Amino acid sequence: MMTSFFDQFASPSYLGIPLIAIAIALPWVLYPTPSSRWINNRLITLQGWFINRFTNQLLLPLNVGGHKWALLLASLMIFLITINMLGLLPYTFTPTTQLSLNMGLAVPLWLATVIIGMRNQPTAALGHLLPEGTPIPLIPVLIIIETISLFIRPLALGVRLTANLTAGHLLIQLIATAVFVLLPLMPTVAILTAAVLFLLTLLEVAVAMIQAYVFVLLMSLYLQENV
Repeated sequence: MMTSFFDQFASPSYLGIPLIAIAIALPWVLYPTPSSRWINNRLITLQGWFINRFTNQLLLPLNVGGHKWALLLASLMIFLITINMLGLLPYTFTPTTQLSLNMGLAVPLWLATVIIGMRNQPTAALGHLLPEGTPIPLIPVLIIIETISLFIRPLALGVRLTANLTAGHLLIQLIATAVFVLLPLMPTVAILTAAVLFLLTLLEVAVAMIQAYVFVLLMSLYLQENV
């Protein structure tokens, strides 16, 4: 029974062909295509309003040089939100529960921010490794600690997204299994458990959106240090 709980995180395949590529590409099909007309429907208007509000909020602390990342960060945000939300539907697969995918997103973007900082302002980028006013005996230790914390950043991004989504899916499956087991034995307890399951599902919807926002927000903060 315990192994079956983790079967939902196994990458699905059909005739030996991994289907994770379809799961990653599917969200792009669901987005409405903007038109050149002056008057759009409500869905396109809502999509445009959401993207504008998010982009303004995300790029507020960045200078003009960081605004070049607006399209990339906004697209990544919408992509992660859509994948996380679709993963809450029954009989679906959530690609962002795979650490390999999240690290594949986190490492190149983090590395790009580091390279930009080293190219544009190497003194300031290296200055982050040593806080101002550090006592001389602590300089080697702090440099080592700050270097380790710098290289841990992409790992923290990927693990945070993976762990939160995986824990939420496991909790939903555990409580749903408890509801089916308790229904013929103790209907009242089963109904109360189902209410808890409904509230947990609402919480997971919020977590799916918040974790996507946190992923992109931290990436923008890393970018802020290097532009």
